[in-house]
Amino acid sequence: MKKIRVLIADDHSVVRMGLAALLEAEDDIEVVGEAKNGDEAVSQSILLSPDIVVMDLVMPKKDGIAATTELHEKLPSAKVLVLTSYSTSDSIAHAIDAGAAGALMKSAENETLIEAIRTIFAGKQFIPPNVRRLISEDPPVPELSPRQREMLSAITRGLSNDDIAKQLGISKASVKTHILALFQKLGAANRTEAVAIALRKHLLKI
Repeated sequence: MKKIRVLIADDHSVVRMGLAALLEAEDDIEVVGEAKNGDEAVSQSILLSPDIVVMDLVMPKKDGIAATTELHEKLPSAKVLVLTSYSTSDSIAHAIDAGAAGALMKSAENETLIEAIRTIFAGKQFIPPNVRRLISEDPPVPELSPRQREMLSAITRGLSNDDIAKQLGISKASVKTHILALFQKLGAANRTEAVAIALRKHLLKI
């Protein structure tokens, strides 16, 4: 019987150890590697080719959403199951938008985690009812100012703060202020999240 190859990505070693012990107790699951940040999650996945990556959303260097996005592009065969301790609709929805095949709260029962891994390995999406409810309670579409729309367009094109300042003829300090205001309006923590939210709320056309 082919075992499901799993890589665990979480910045807390105790969590990684606990998850590894839980999963290794299953006859059909094999933990092939671990990662303590988003960069390692991507590099180790490319090196080890797991079937499933159990990915914490909040990690240093590269968060789970950015790592999921990169993995979805570079190693589409690896399916991502995101875990989060934050009950916010945006963080979970962003992960699904980024290509995650499933999402669970960290408070989920052990049996639910194992079921999620097996379901995703079988080629299906796994989003339990409590997570679906969170996503369906998504807040309304924010109204962006013309300047905030300019910032959103610029970061979508990958422009740096310097590039934006030169293009718009304003100071770098002003650019930073406008981008922070945009992040606050969207409820985003960084550029990757801002673009993901904007796409999901149809504030961007691609």
